[in-house]
Amino acid sequence: MADKSKPASTIEVRTGERCFITELINDPGTPEVSVARCRVEPGVTTQLHNLSVIEWYVVESGHGEMRLGDDPPLRLSPGDTVMIPAGAAQQITNSGGDDLVFLCVCVPRFTSDCYTSLG
Repeated sequence: MADKSKPASTIEVRTGERCFITELINDPGTPEVSVARCRVEPGVTTQLHNLSVIEWYVVESGHGEMRLGDDPPLRLSPGDTVMIPAGAAQQITNSGGDDLVFLCVCVPRFTSDCYTSLG
């Protein structure tokens, strides 16, 4: 049977990471996954960090450049998906003129103790 859920929050929160986050799915009763919508303003680079969980970015709108570990920067556009291994250093820059908006899917779910600032 399907379980219809409301978003965890419809409130967009500005983070110290220099982006805005809206938690869509993040429930202790479903520890397997969380989903958040992230928004980065034009010209902004998020703080270098890593997570102890696997993460996927799914770009909805805007253009960006992703720094992931020691790999060359990755250009991102709407429809692109990037898998970020647990523990990988990461940050993203909005390289376009409009907001960069993407979904962050974490497995298992994101909690604040998953996050480590590297900057």
